[in-house]
Amino acid sequence: MRRALTIISPVFNEEDVIESFYNELKKTLDSIDTNYKSKILFVIDRCTDRTLEIIDRLAQRDHSVSYLVMSSRFGHQMSLLAGIDTAKSDVYIMMDSDLQHPPALINDMLKCYEEGFEVVYTLRKTTEKQGLIRKLCSKYFYRLMNALSDASIYENAADFRLISEKVAIVFRQQIRERNMFLRGLVSWVGFKQKSLEYIAAPRFAGKSKYSVAQMFKLAGDALISFSTFPLTVSLIVGTFFSLLGFLYALTTFFQFILYRQLPNGWTTLIILITIFSGVQLLCLGMVGAYVGGIYSEVKKRPHYIIDHLINYQEV
Repeated sequence: MRRALTIISPVFNEEDVIESFYNELKKTLDSIDTNYKSKILFVIDRCTDRTLEIIDRLAQRDHSVSYLVMSSRFGHQMSLLAGIDTAKSDVYIMMDSDLQHPPALINDMLKCYEEGFEVVYTLRKTTEKQGLIRKLCSKYFYRLMNALSDASIYENAADFRLISEKVAIVFRQQIRERNMFLRGLVSWVGFKQKSLEYIAAPRFAGKSKYSVAQMFKLAGDALISFSTFPLTVSLIVGTFFSLLGFLYALTTFFQFILYRQLPNGWTTLIILITIFSGVQLLCLGMVGAYVGGIYSEVKKRPHYIIDHLINYQEV
């Protein structure tokens, strides 16, 4: 009996590449058709170009292709979650639709799954034409996360991964965070995992949808989700400067008692006030980030809203 496989691919404004991605992916899926009954689920994050029109045409021609359209722009991570929640299969593979995640690697991922691995994640060996800022941000982000959090996140990990139905059920029923960082969560849930390396090809067409600002937001969400270390730092720094301020106040008091005059050094006083104010605002900002995360959780708004789902039937 063939196992059911669903490819979950989030899409946002990929009109220049989406049909080429489908053709490459379809070649790979046809080669494994004897062992797996495969479907492709595109999760369309409210595109503003012709992407939806192209995918709709593919779905009419190929009934193994289905798609769901989000009601608004919910982001890459929520698109992946929507795919996990919607699809019902034995095994799932999440991959981007820009052809930087090579479809040919699917065969190796499925072999690992057949060996008993519940999660198969991928590591980028190189990314051609990646900017220096992006490289440095990625490199030091993973080092920082591994140093500060309990979850082990491999450097150059990608959102190109295989998960079994067992793992998908965990995300559907138990892990329902609002600000998700799936790379960290997939590592955190455990189970039997294996990594595969791949060389990321240059983009076939179009441009990256992740700006530097979005990368920093994702990094912030990841840090808040997996570590309380910034709160500890703010407590230590706040305590240190409070003691320093108390000692300075005590020195000033005794100088006034002994000499009946205020000490010289108003410049020093202004500098200290400025430093203390800055540290206080920094610590409040750290606390505020965590309070904001709690606020998002307690509102219990839906993670995403689906406008419509086309051509999907459980395999």
